[in-house]
Parts: sequence; C-alpha cells; structure tokens
Amino acid sequence: MAQQYYGLSRLPKKPVAAMAYVPFQKNDSEIFTPAQGFALGTMFPELNKPFYGSKCGGSND
Repeated sequence: MAQQYYGLSRLPKKPVAAMAYVPFQKNDSEIFTPAQGFALGTMFPELNKPFYGSKCGGSND
C-alpha cells in the first residue's frame, strides 16, 4: 500500500542480513574450559544464549 501511494518499498534499497551487538569482555571474566567452549560455541558464560525454540513458548522448533 505504501509503495502504491508513496512509491516506498517495504525493504531498504541495500538491506543488511543482521546487525549484531557483542559486549566487551572483561579481562577477568570467567571462561569455560576449551572443551566446553567448543561445544557451546563461546568461551564466555555470559554470551552462552542457547536457542530453545518452542520450549520458550514459540512454535518454531
């Protein structure tokens, strides 16, 4: 509708796939063991954010 009336597209001309925010890590941060970090995908516990899908109320599992 916006495109029809105003000539606007739903997407920008150059959309980006994603923009990430990663907080700085403190030098004295707790870290996982190398084996845990490899399995979890991060060495820092505060960055370990597993995806649970529908277990958190969503329907995408």
